[in-house]
Amino acid sequence: MILELSSYAVISSGGGSDAAHFVDRKAREAKHALRGTHTFGRHAFYEALKDLVSIKEQCGVAGWDGYGAEPVRDKTVWSAYRFLEAFPPGFPIPTVGAEPDGDITLEWYRSLHRTVSVSVSPDYNLHYSALLGPNKHYGTEAFFGEVPASILDLIRRVQS
Repeated sequence: MILELSSYAVISSGGGSDAAHFVDRKAREAKHALRGTHTFGRHAFYEALKDLVSIKEQCGVAGWDGYGAEPVRDKTVWSAYRFLEAFPPGFPIPTVGAEPDGDITLEWYRSLHRTVSVSVSPDYNLHYSALLGPNKHYGTEAFFGEVPASILDLIRRVQS
């Protein structure tokens, strides 16, 4: 099933020229090569991808939670995959889950008072909330191929 996710990699970053497609493909290959090293977290990244596949299999039908949950759709899995793929090498990988509205949730957890949750929707919106001690942060960011700086900062703060 991971091969299904890998086959999505043929979609480009949005540039239409042959040169843009070439640069996009080479950048992806370089990221995958870095993830293939022990230093930059091959195991964690591929575990997250396996979790995405598992969620699609378990939550891909209406009512998967027994309470009328929306199914997790292929486009949502693809959005979450692209979001995970966009993280800098060596960045902590989240736990992966499904939400009753069909979105995928990614969570970075350090303690009850240090956590970040990002809900990935099929339309590439990232709805996030974070608890950093007594401080709460939340909002929505559009995903355009790079992890928004505000979300990266929250994850760094949770992990520190």
